[in-house]
Amino acid sequence: MDICSAPINHCSKEHQKIYQDWFVCADSDDDGRITGIDATKFFAMSNLSRQDLKQVWAIADSKRQGFLGFQEFVMAMQMISLAQAGHTLNVDLLSKDVDTEELKPPAMEGLEALLAKKKHHRNPSDFDLNGGASQIEISSSTKHAKNLPLKSVTSIVDGLKKLYIQKLKPLESMHRFNEFVSPALTNSDFDAKPMVMLLGQYSTGKTTFIKHLLKTGYPGAHIGPEPTTDRFVAVMNGPDERSIPGNTVAVQADMPFNGLTGFGGAFLSKFQCSQMPHPLLDHITFIDTPGVLSGEKQRTQRSYDFTGVTSWFAAKCDLILLLFDPHKLDISDEFKRVISSLKGHDDKIRVVLNKADQVDTQQLMRVYGALMWSLGKVLNTPEVMRVYIGSFNDKPINVSDDGPMGAELFEKEQEDLLADLKDIPKKGCDRRINEFVKRARAAKIHAYIMNQLKKEMPSWIGKAKAQQRLVDNLEAVFEKIQKDHHLPAGDFPNVESFRMSLNGYNIDRFERTKPKMIQAVDDMLAYDIPKLLKSFRNPYE
Repeated sequence: MDICSAPINHCSKEHQKIYQDWFVCADSDDDGRITGIDATKFFAMSNLSRQDLKQVWAIADSKRQGFLGFQEFVMAMQMISLAQAGHTLNVDLLSKDVDTEELKPPAMEGLEALLAKKKHHRNPSDFDLNGGASQIEISSSTKHAKNLPLKSVTSIVDGLKKLYIQKLKPLESMHRFNEFVSPALTNSDFDAKPMVMLLGQYSTGKTTFIKHLLKTGYPGAHIGPEPTTDRFVAVMNGPDERSIPGNTVAVQADMPFNGLTGFGGAFLSKFQCSQMPHPLLDHITFIDTPGVLSGEKQRTQRSYDFTGVTSWFAAKCDLILLLFDPHKLDISDEFKRVISSLKGHDDKIRVVLNKADQVDTQQLMRVYGALMWSLGKVLNTPEVMRVYIGSFNDKPINVSDDGPMGAELFEKEQEDLLADLKDIPKKGCDRRINEFVKRARAAKIHAYIMNQLKKEMPSWIGKAKAQQRLVDNLEAVFEKIQKDHHLPAGDFPNVESFRMSLNGYNIDRFERTKPKMIQAVDDMLAYDIPKLLKSFRNPYE
């Protein structure tokens, strides 16, 4: 199974020119996007049933952006053409069963008359053929707005950007959320491609795994039995093959790595971006990481906060792959700290038992059991985590075809994992919504904590002793906030981490929470986001 086999709407130059004219005709706002309203009017000319058009939209807008760019519009037209020819529509139809370059445009009743009336206010080449108009820029304005004007919003992501500026960022700024928890979001954080991070001890096959998916090595990659990847590497799409140093990447506005500047120059010297043109990297960014140290090596301290960096990337990533080697199942102290730092992102974690073809059936059963036991102790959860078994490299699977652990098992396991990776771009919008809601709840609780600490400080004398008492009894403060505001204990930050973050701050200078700002965030969660999702759902539902 090829992870790059998602539907790609190739068409001849002649048909592309036709679709450009149709796209401009269908785009009522001239913003390079076909909204649900535009689609219902334009697609109706195909005379297909509502159920067929519902499926057409679902396949074309697989990323749930709430609109169609030019590429998605072409895909929709091709699906309509296939439906008119009697095909049963499904997501794999274009990639497997049809020569899209030979596929003729669909019959659209009344389109010729509409094209004749349409006055082209701009050249079709003026819009972005990769899908959509320019994104809304995030400004530093903190002006409050009661309601989100949906007429000015062109997609779910654009709506989240506006909600962040209008309702969430003011609360974060007032209570220093960016200093304690997470840096303020930027435009690139919303627009970044989905990211997959690979973690594991050295020589578990992280870099080889990426090479296996790309079918080629990335710039600067080195593979060997010793710890070869000594830095964090963001493998991204780019016009040519090149490596960009971490200090340069961290200050680029169009890159989602600005928050890494907080880890200092020692880390940025161990971070780089490797760019290369590749169809898979056009949809996913991979984060290759240094091997987690074990044995005597872990006694050597790194020059930067390795656990903090992995935690930062975990919050940004859509999927986290923990790679294990059958011959290296011991979970070192550093690996335990790294896995513990992933708390709160359990839904993103997948475990890969790599190089599994290097042991026989009996050994594999024992290794699998030992791995599950070790993970159960570290993760401290009753749920059994999914473990993918395979050998992710370019060599043939080294097992016999007979028995229950033959090549067929490894192939099915690898197909399951690749299917998981293939779904990431489609779930990108859902992930952004999920992370945005999690951030809003975390910002609310942070505001309550800062407000409570400020409230318990004396007005005049004894401030130093009062601050020390509050820091020492932070558990009691959290418990009081939890009871007063009926909040779940699991949503609160780690007490020890928060206690360490308070060092160096003067609690007396914290600001009291404004009820209106909390109410604005509550309204955003209860009304604005559901309304936004409803406005950009499938128009045929």
